[in-house]
Amino acid sequence: MWLTGAMPACSIVVPVYNSEATLPDLVARLERALAGAASGFELVLVDDGSTDRSWELICRLARERGWVRGIHLMRNFGQHNALLCGIRAARHELTVTLDDDLQNPPEEIPRLLARLAEGYDVVYGAPQKEQHGLWRNLASRVTKWTLQGAMGVSTARHVSAFRVFRTRLRDAFADYHSPYVSIDVLLTWGSGRFGWIPVRHDRRAAGTSNYTFRTLLTHALNMMTGFSTWPLRVASLTGFALTLFGAGVLAFVLARYWLSGGSVPGFPFLASLIAIFSGAQLFSLGIIGEYLARVHFRMLDRPAYAVHERTPERAESGAA
Repeated sequence: MWLTGAMPACSIVVPVYNSEATLPDLVARLERALAGAASGFELVLVDDGSTDRSWELICRLARERGWVRGIHLMRNFGQHNALLCGIRAARHELTVTLDDDLQNPPEEIPRLLARLAEGYDVVYGAPQKEQHGLWRNLASRVTKWTLQGAMGVSTARHVSAFRVFRTRLRDAFADYHSPYVSIDVLLTWGSGRFGWIPVRHDRRAAGTSNYTFRTLLTHALNMMTGFSTWPLRVASLTGFALTLFGAGVLAFVLARYWLSGGSVPGFPFLASLIAIFSGAQLFSLGIIGEYLARVHFRMLDRPAYAVHERTPERAESGAA
């Protein structure tokens, strides 16, 4: 239950990219869903470098509804970077994040809030059945498996863009400025009390997803090398295993020489061993290179995002 005995106010953060076709319906459904679920609410729409008229629409929505605010980024920084910007701009006790394509039904938000009131700090709305293609679903599973290693919590199997958390958790990553952002990993810096519930997952209302198999795998790689030392351990174990293999081969060669008086014939055998060890070395160097690249970018002090424009500030907010 809520400590204050009353429903808290919510900040809804939505990263926007080429979504002029879905934004009006999203805003209308959010207003209806939150009217009786929160004591107050605001909507922060972060335009992540859209190439359509999304920003013009956000400005109009902000003029028409005092509880809507807009932030326009200088270019496309990525979904999680845009979320970080919106989360830092949130004003209320709770923060809710969801996608702009209406696949995350706003009507499910009250259920997330009720689950959070049971004592959790973060609650995910896990899709009952994902409405994506085969490759997108496969890439999502790879990403969640990677998250489980980076986050260190079992709830990682149920992560999604549809989440609610206590806004105070952002204090744990207030000084984070790397261009490689994973909101789910950053939230683990502030709490270990994670929960989830199954929610409806609708088909995309308009357009096509900007996430592809390649971009999701790239995101998984960024999480592995940006928030975990697991790849370095894999490289170390690979090198150790191949060292043992090489020692075994050497023992075999020497034993055969002593017992039969001959060596192992054939160039292919030696070439195979050289290829194995060379591949292991390049694999390990590649992993180390990924970490060095991230250290390099951190030294450059590149920002996670840069704001181009904001809608005018207004005191009005939604209320139940």
